[in-house]
Amino acid sequence: MQDSCLPVVPRLDLRSLVDSDDEEEDIIPENLPAPTGKYKLKYQQYETEMKEGYKQYSQRNAEKTKSNITHQHSPRNKTDDKCIQREEAIADLTTLDRKALLQQGYADNPYDAQRSTRKSDAEMVAAEKKKQTVAEQVMTDYLSRAVISDPGQNLTTEKQGSACRLPVSNIAPLRLRKRTLHETKIRTHSTLTEYMLSNKVQFDGRIISRNGRDACRELIGFFFTHDQSLTVYEYRRFGKNRTNVLPFIQKNIYSHQRGRRKGKQYQLGDFYVGANLTFLNSGHVRLPESIKENTLLILRITNIDGIALDSLRTDSMEHEDGINRQEANDRLVFKAIQDELKEQLHKRGVRIFTGLGKYFRQLDKEGSGLLDKADFKQALNVFHLEVSEKNFESSWLILNDSGNGKVDYGEFKRAIIGEMNEYRKSFVRKAFMKLDFNKMGSVSIIDIRKCYCAKKHPQVISGHFTEEQIKSSFLETLKDACNKSDEVSYDEFEDYYEGLSIGIVNDEDFVNILRTPWGI
Repeated sequence: MQDSCLPVVPRLDLRSLVDSDDEEEDIIPENLPAPTGKYKLKYQQYETEMKEGYKQYSQRNAEKTKSNITHQHSPRNKTDDKCIQREEAIADLTTLDRKALLQQGYADNPYDAQRSTRKSDAEMVAAEKKKQTVAEQVMTDYLSRAVISDPGQNLTTEKQGSACRLPVSNIAPLRLRKRTLHETKIRTHSTLTEYMLSNKVQFDGRIISRNGRDACRELIGFFFTHDQSLTVYEYRRFGKNRTNVLPFIQKNIYSHQRGRRKGKQYQLGDFYVGANLTFLNSGHVRLPESIKENTLLILRITNIDGIALDSLRTDSMEHEDGINRQEANDRLVFKAIQDELKEQLHKRGVRIFTGLGKYFRQLDKEGSGLLDKADFKQALNVFHLEVSEKNFESSWLILNDSGNGKVDYGEFKRAIIGEMNEYRKSFVRKAFMKLDFNKMGSVSIIDIRKCYCAKKHPQVISGHFTEEQIKSSFLETLKDACNKSDEVSYDEFEDYYEGLSIGIVNDEDFVNILRTPWGI
């Protein structure tokens, strides 16, 4: 029995087929079934995403075209000093600068909203899973060991035992005898509860270090409000499926070891994205030997649980207005220097930033990372970076807080030139971690050449450059920043993209520069 609901397919008339190039009219069969609502919705979503992506791409191109036309057709009057300086700056670009600027071409690729959303969603799921794993391990560690390992356990038990029976000389003290599990269920003053541990702020962190292995460690910390203590755990990956969570900094009450707040205990207000946490390396037995070589361990907060932070923040929080004003003044000093150097670094960021790093490493004969005031002044002169004497002296007083006459050159660079935000830096670390699959802290030029893909560069697509030319220009500028001709360290890799970041305003454009060639 035939179903009357089935569509009737028309018979194919072979005589109606015309073997001619002039026939362009499509023959659409009649009585085809209508598309379902599911496919209509998918098509509408796809159409909307494509239109939005093309609209953003057109707007970016229009803005860049307008900017280029403005620069090209600006009047060259003697009174227009800014235009003359800009034209002179472009004319003074070296071959190395021009090759480095080719990398900015990846920002011209049309923004693929659908692909980016899928990747970001997958990354968010993986990050949440990682945070949940670490949080569960913290709760397990401190809830299971708190009572049984508490020193007050013996005292409390002995008091209860002596109250109910007379002391016998031939019986050993309770602390030396084997105890059963029920005898450890005694509440002591330092006993933790799940409620106490739940009042916490969770944050992601990274180590500020020139050592690639240490800089790429995945750290997750917790600040507990019930006793103002904090702890940091390291999340380790072994291959694709194996993971491990280990304590990195034991739970304790810590204080600032540097800056205006030196000696003051950490409080809830000290935790925000971009904040530095300083610890003395002595006393932390679990720290790697490469970190123990330095006196201080500096952790940078890269992400924080904003919801928990807002819920725990109260009006009664202690505010130190004097210190806040001093820190605000310090930031203004560094901002003034960065504004001085901004125009000088425009379009030369890669060459100057990587050159400074290489120059500082050559001056640092001892390998301590510390240089004196004369070294920094000499470096600024070598790279023709003009900083007023007043601003330089003000910055030196802030950076040389220890008073020993020496400052870490990485910290000096970050202070006077600035640094990219943590969102951008997270993608730099992802790219390097993909290259450094052995976690050695450095990558060979051969491996970088294998992994770098220039197929989607706009200049390659348009035919102006070949893929090999784009790849060679990148490797040439990167190798110029390295102390070793066949190897790139994390510090050198980060310096390269730090310099490239100076000339890019939009965060998504910068992320595109990393996503496209490295496939992250």
